[in-house]
Amino acid sequence: MYNWVLKWSESPYGPLALFILAFCESIFFPIPPDVLLIALALGCSAKSFRFALNCTVGSVAGAFVGYAVGHYAWISDNGEFTAFANFFFNHIPGFSVSLFNSIKTLFNEWDFWVIFTAGFTPIPYKVFTVTSGVFDINLLMFFIASIISRGARFFLVAFLIWKFGPGIKRFIEKYFNLLALGFTAFLIGGFVLIKYVI
Repeated sequence: MYNWVLKWSESPYGPLALFILAFCESIFFPIPPDVLLIALALGCSAKSFRFALNCTVGSVAGAFVGYAVGHYAWISDNGEFTAFANFFFNHIPGFSVSLFNSIKTLFNEWDFWVIFTAGFTPIPYKVFTVTSGVFDINLLMFFIASIISRGARFFLVAFLIWKFGPGIKRFIEKYFNLLALGFTAFLIGGFVLIKYVI
């Protein structure tokens, strides 16, 4: 599947494939759009930021569909998981009942930061878009957190390729997830410090 995604970078439909991939990854698709974004940006670094914008818009649009899935199709009238929800738990990588329940606790305390963290780091974003809908997270806050985090992630990748060229590809593939987690922990840690210590 990874190789299939990469092949789209050689197609004239690469930008459209990037939008669709980013859209679907926010709902159910297991391969992150960064893979195709990197390949397209390396093929034409002058368009790196256009590809990043394309990826951001697709991802945030998909996030709203994921939200709608969670809001309308996840829990039945009697409070049980629907057959649709169980299909996700059984067949879509990244979804599990235990993770779903732990996310509910996170949302109760952190709301914006949970979505931001999922959008910027390698944590499966789709799980959080769907659960945001299930737990009726404020839509405006959901939109702002999604666009900031997804935009920051994709534009950072585009900037690195635009600035450093093909030599940065190996660095991004090897260290991006670690750096993203570190940056997010540092950012959230700062706000926790402000809230509870200062």
